[in-house]
Amino acid sequence: MTVIKALTIAGSDSGGGAGIQADLKTFQELDAFGMSAITAVTAQNTLGVQGVHPLPARFVVEQIDSVFSDLRPDAVKTGMLFSSEIIEAVAERISRYHVDKLVIDPVMIAKGGTSLLKSEAVEALILHLLPFALVVTPNIPEAEVMTRMEIRTIADRKEAARRLHDLGAANVVIKGGHDAVNDMITDILYDGTSFTELSGRRVDTVHSHGTGCTFAAALTAQLAKGTEMREAASIARGFVQAALTDTLGIGSGHGPTNHWAYAKLKGVIV
Repeated sequence: MTVIKALTIAGSDSGGGAGIQADLKTFQELDAFGMSAITAVTAQNTLGVQGVHPLPARFVVEQIDSVFSDLRPDAVKTGMLFSSEIIEAVAERISRYHVDKLVIDPVMIAKGGTSLLKSEAVEALILHLLPFALVVTPNIPEAEVMTRMEIRTIADRKEAARRLHDLGAANVVIKGGHDAVNDMITDILYDGTSFTELSGRRVDTVHSHGTGCTFAAALTAQLAKGTEMREAASIARGFVQAALTDTLGIGSGHGPTNHWAYAKLKGVIV
């Protein structure tokens, strides 16, 4: 039996809704064996982030080396990287290990507004890590920061996707969840040649913590299995749609998504 393996390099969310915890749950639900390299430990729950403690870059590297020396992943995802030092260290290892399936989720701000990426680290992300990306998955505010442009329309998203592709990402998915105008949420996938629109009806819920991490993790799991990019993005979109629709309803603030909803919808769980 071939075991598909996926590595997430990201921060820990003590509340379990985002970060490493969301990634590993998503990998498991999509039949990928999940591994992790933790970049920072956070104290957080559905009400917000109470504390962030980054790990030394050298220890992040030690974790990555341990995984690659014994359990080489079929795909790698990055999430919260926090600092330029960690970004540069991760980029060096991505290059050294010739990772060809890298999914970058440029995590910048937590759902409650706490910064999860130092301002000076944005340039490091663009300069050092983005050129290795098979795909980058920013939401609209993250894409605005990375491209230094205002994004209001679908045409704006397409232009931002072109700019991110020009900066080095082979594929770009700009997620549309922050578009508060439309009842339909549209994600834009750009492969350097053509655009694909992936749409789903907006779910009216406050329980949306971790959607970005979950989308990127689902995309990573599918790419690890050899799924073509458009199909992988469509599955990831469906995974998040199910996770938002069949809500858990836990916590007093922005609750987590339901990571087992997709399997339940598919009839795997009865």
